[in-house]
Amino acid sequence: MRLTRLAVIGLLALAAGSGLAATGADAPADRPLPLAGPRPDAATVQAWQARKFGLFIHFGLYSMLGGVWDGKRITQGYSEQIQSFAPVPIDRYEALAKHFDPEKFDPDAIVALAKAAGMKFIVLTAKHHDGFAMFHTAQNRYDIVDATPYKRDVVKELADACARAHMPFGVYYSTIDWHWMHGQYRPDNDNPITPAQADFNVAQIRELMSRYGPISEVWFDMGKPTPAQSARFARTVHELQPQTMVSGRVWNHQGDFTVMGDNREPDEGMEEPWQSPASMFPETWGYRSWQVRGDLPGKVRENIARLVRVVSAGGNYILNIGPEGDGSVVPYEAGVLRGIGAWLKPRGEAVYGTQPSPFKKLDFGYATLGAHTLYLFVAKPPADGVLHLPGVVDTRFGRGRVLADAQASVGPVAVDAAGATVRVGNLAGAGYMPVVAIPFEGGLHVRPDAVAPGADGHVQLAAAQAERFLNYNGYGYDDPPSLYKLRWHARVGADDYMLVVHYRGAHASAKLDVWVDGHPRTLVLPAGAGTAHLRVSRDPRAFPYAMQLELTPVAPFHKGDRLPAAIESVELAPLMHPTTPPHGG
Repeated sequence: MRLTRLAVIGLLALAAGSGLAATGADAPADRPLPLAGPRPDAATVQAWQARKFGLFIHFGLYSMLGGVWDGKRITQGYSEQIQSFAPVPIDRYEALAKHFDPEKFDPDAIVALAKAAGMKFIVLTAKHHDGFAMFHTAQNRYDIVDATPYKRDVVKELADACARAHMPFGVYYSTIDWHWMHGQYRPDNDNPITPAQADFNVAQIRELMSRYGPISEVWFDMGKPTPAQSARFARTVHELQPQTMVSGRVWNHQGDFTVMGDNREPDEGMEEPWQSPASMFPETWGYRSWQVRGDLPGKVRENIARLVRVVSAGGNYILNIGPEGDGSVVPYEAGVLRGIGAWLKPRGEAVYGTQPSPFKKLDFGYATLGAHTLYLFVAKPPADGVLHLPGVVDTRFGRGRVLADAQASVGPVAVDAAGATVRVGNLAGAGYMPVVAIPFEGGLHVRPDAVAPGADGHVQLAAAQAERFLNYNGYGYDDPPSLYKLRWHARVGADDYMLVVHYRGAHASAKLDVWVDGHPRTLVLPAGAGTAHLRVSRDPRAFPYAMQLELTPVAPFHKGDRLPAAIESVELAPLMHPTTPPHGG
C-alpha cells in the first residue's frame, strides 16, 4: 500500500510528513512517542533509515545439517530450527559442535559481496534458538571458540571485516535458548523467559555490546518476555551503546524500529522506522541442501520488486543468505545478490536516502522522493506510454530522464486538474523496472484523496475509508497489531463544522484527540456505544487542498497506546450559525 502523505511535501515538510523518525520532544504530537528509557537520537535513526538495503546472514550449527537429519529431509519449519522440528536429541545436537569447522567462511569476501549487491549494512546471527553462540562467550562453553575445532570467533571476524570496509554491522540475538532451556520447544517459539535466563541473556548482550566495536542494530527475535524483561534487554543495549538500534522483536513496544513478519510488508500506515526481513525462499533462512534453486533471473527480479515496494512505502529491506556448514556462500544466493547490485548501481539515487511515495497508489508502479527529484519505478509500462501522477498541483517540474538508459525519452510534465502526466518512450532498453527521475523546483504538492460532501453538504467518513496506523511488535510474534490512528481527508471549505463521532466499545472515561488540520482538541466518549460531538474549524493555511482529520489517543501518547473505542464513522455537518454542541469536548 502506498501511503498518503501530507498535502504539501516540500523541503521542510519531508521529515514531518513522510515517515522520517523523530524521537522524544521533536516527534510530531500526533504520533506515538518511544517508551521510557535511553533511545538513539534522531540523527542516528535517520541514518539507519537512509541505508534502505542490507544483508541478513543465518549461520550456525544448523548449517552443517542443511535441513537433513538421519538421512531424512525435514520439511516442517525453517532449517535453522531443525533441532526442534526433526526433533534432534539435545545431546546429539550438541555433539555437532565437535565437527563444526567452517574453514571456508571468508568475512572480507562476504562484505565485498554485500557491497556488490548495493547493501549498506550487515546483520549476523550471533545466537539463534539453539543457543549455540557464534561468538566467544564467558557464560558457558557452548560457543564456536570453546566447543569446535574452528576455535575462532565468527562474530568478531565479520565485525572486523565490516569495520575495515566501513560497513555498519549488527547482530541477531534470540531471547529463547533451547540449549539453556534443555530443549523446551514450543511450536510458535513463544517461550516465556525465566528470570535466570533473562540474567543469562543480559550477560551475553553485554558481551556483544562491549567486545565487537560499534553495533548498528541488535536484531532480537522470538520468545515471549514480560514488559519488564523487554525493557531490560533494550536498556542493556542502550546503556553500553546508546546509538544502537533495537529491533521491535524485543517485544512489548520496546524496539527502536518495527519489524514486519517474516517475508511480509505492511498494508497499513507506518510512522516509525521499520524493516521488512526476507529470505531467498519462504521455506527457510538457514542453509537447506535440497532447496530447489531455479530461475536465477526471476529471483533477482523478485527481490528488486520487493526492495522497491518496501522503499517506496518508507521501510528498509534486509535480505538473507544461509551459508553452508563449511562457511561458503551458496553460489545461487551470491548470484542473486550480484544481480540486484547490477540493477541498483546505476539507480541507487532512487533508493538510498529517499522518502516514501507521496502517492496513495500509482497504476504503473511505485515512487520515491528525493530532495528535488521524484523517482518513478515503472513496473507496468502503460500501453500509451503515459504515466499518471494523481493529485499533483502547483508544482514546477524540469525535464526527466530514465536512469541507466540514455536512449529512452521522457517528455515534459503536464499538470492539470486531475494531476500530472508525463510521456515516456523507448523503454525497451531500460531493463527490468525502469526508473524515471523527474526534477522539481521548490516543493512537490500533492492533493490527497478526499471525500466530497453529499447533496446536503454533510461529509460521511466511514471507518473503512480511513488510513489506518498500527502499533506492531507487542506481546510476542502472534500478538496482532493494534490501531492508534485513523486519518481521513474531506473536501470542505474554510467554515465551521459539527463533527459527530459514531463509536462502540468505549471504556469508562474514554477520551480521544480530534486533529483537524493539525490542531488537536480532546473529545470525551461516554462509556459503551453512542455518538460524541465537537465543533471544529477548517484551517486551509495548514492543509490547503483538503481538511485533514485524525483521531488518536490523547497526546502525548506512546507506542502501544491505542484508540479507546472502535470508531464506526465520522460525520461533518456545516454550521451556518453559531451553535452549542450537544456534548462538549
